[in-house]
Amino acid sequence: MIIESFSPKETLELGKKIGESAQPGQVYTLIGDLGVGKTVFTQGIALGLGIEEPICSPTFTIVQVYEEGRMPFYHFDVYRIGDVEEMDEIGYEDYFYGEGLTMIEWANLIEEILPPTYQQITIEKDLEKGFDYRKITIEEVTRV
Repeated sequence: MIIESFSPKETLELGKKIGESAQPGQVYTLIGDLGVGKTVFTQGIALGLGIEEPICSPTFTIVQVYEEGRMPFYHFDVYRIGDVEEMDEIGYEDYFYGEGLTMIEWANLIEEILPPTYQQITIEKDLEKGFDYRKITIEEVTRV
């Protein structure tokens, strides 16, 4: 599925719709360059889960856990992971296979430990279509 967004508000609303329909145990990966709107999209998902506290990228903590919504929200940013073994130290399996929704930014850096099935969200800019334009691709990935 490909969705076009023409403003941060539209990107936030798309994330909110996904959060509203999310089920426990789902894993989403979020791929996109710096400044493309990954945090705005994630803030929308949190709103859809009923989380009202501020959401920011957990770049230095690797994972941020939010428990105030209708299910736990596990927000990973693995940009600074040097080795996938660092994820073992965090206990990633408890999150990936837990009772909440897991969102992983920069998931391409830890592909080998992703669950067999997950939703991949890719956000891309196209300045020819406008400064705030985003092409958001959502696809289910099943690994063999």
